[in-house]
Amino acid sequence: MPGVPMTELRSNGVATLTAPSDLWDRIRDGFALPDLQSAEVARQQAWYLERPDTIQRMAERSRRYLFHIVEQLELRAMPTELALLPYVESAFNPQAISSAKAAGLWQFIPSTGTLFNLDQNAWRDDRRNVLASTSAALDYLQELHDEFDDWHLALAAYNWGPGNVGRAIARNAAAGLGTAYTDLKKPNETAQYVPRLQALKNIIATPEAFDVALPSIPNHPYFDTVTITKDIDVLTAAQLAAISEDDFKALNPSFKRPVIVASGTAQILLPWDNANRFRQSLAESDPAALATWTLWQSPTEVAIEDVAKRFAMSVRDLRRLNALPRHTRHIASGTTIMVRETGSQLASAPATGARVRVATAPAATAVATPSVLKRTVVQARTGDSITHMAARYDLPAETVAEWNETREDDALQSGRDIVLYLPDQLSGTAVQPGKVQVGSPAAVARAAASSAPAPAAAEARASTQPARGKVAVAAAAGSSPAPAPEPPQLLAQSNGKVRVQTARN
Repeated sequence: MPGVPMTELRSNGVATLTAPSDLWDRIRDGFALPDLQSAEVARQQAWYLERPDTIQRMAERSRRYLFHIVEQLELRAMPTELALLPYVESAFNPQAISSAKAAGLWQFIPSTGTLFNLDQNAWRDDRRNVLASTSAALDYLQELHDEFDDWHLALAAYNWGPGNVGRAIARNAAAGLGTAYTDLKKPNETAQYVPRLQALKNIIATPEAFDVALPSIPNHPYFDTVTITKDIDVLTAAQLAAISEDDFKALNPSFKRPVIVASGTAQILLPWDNANRFRQSLAESDPAALATWTLWQSPTEVAIEDVAKRFAMSVRDLRRLNALPRHTRHIASGTTIMVRETGSQLASAPATGARVRVATAPAATAVATPSVLKRTVVQARTGDSITHMAARYDLPAETVAEWNETREDDALQSGRDIVLYLPDQLSGTAVQPGKVQVGSPAAVARAAASSAPAPAAAEARASTQPARGKVAVAAAAGSSPAPAPEPPQLLAQSNGKVRVQTARN
């Protein structure tokens, strides 16, 4: 083999590489999707620009997660526009859940979550897990791009399902028509989906051109991972890290119970500056005092009242903690439920059953109450519109309009009753002015079922496998093309209680 000629390159210095200090600059540097220009993009862009508060809230909420997503995209050499997709999907609310039961930042339905190894059980829902769901979403997006060799078609498939996109392409090809994203006949939501992402890209690319001030997001990790080896209460973990319980749940939204079971959870996420404080505080803590809840297996069929009494709990708390239906009167033999750890109660009980461990805990610890939305009737003020009332309670105007079978811009007669779904703690106290009528859970369920928007593409997606199934809660054909506002942070899974979806994603 002949020798390979080599040339020595000489340099008087070493080039320095400077990373952007602002994460927005880093995102812009990685933009690689072809731009889409259409009337729909202009409409979506105008919608966002008319709502600067919406942009600010979404951007502030995303600061916890955006760095990690951008890092993962760069490691995979994927376009950084995809980091903006959760703005479209969930407005970066990890607790968002659609009427099709799509959940988390990336809005996986249960079946697609299972397909991508996102565990969903009584203890956690990994569709909401920041690390796991991001990995699964990027795996799925890359898989779709490999299938269609086009990012716009891949995004359409993420929203509509690959089977539907494939059939639409085949129909056009058979008819001698184009097969690009813009050529396909699509449901309303999918027709708005990529334009919505493009609109956000345009705004973020040159915010000054639109008089938009994006909040500064530093180009460094927001959170660190901490390994868990002992069961620990969610509240205790937050206290050891010196953060609020809400902040803890924002980074660890997959947990469905007030205790983190170490055997099922490898790690938790904590703000970068608080992770070491947590590790130090944990090392100094009594392991037996970390968890006030444990698992208990019923040795025989036991009345629910007897179980509650045995573990110093109210029947209501026992039902709520374990999502037990109201009609449940007995705990069947062999059933495993979560109970309070009360060493003395367990020691004196005649039939304790199996449990993880025994540790004395304060009997006054309260059950973490799920966020339950209740039907609330509020009277309109003079000059009110649906948009004004929705803004007053930080709700999406389109959703409030749908609840009341009216339009967002309709003027309201003073004194008109307007239905809202508000958290339990707000429904009876913070609603001012006007009368407040809080309905029963059954009434809320009936009202929600009758007024919730119907998914635009549910029927089509149900037949698509593997369908992502993030079924649209978008407007039906002929309605307004505006994208949905972000679901308000008050939304959360309610552990079997009434849930009212206000997000269209």
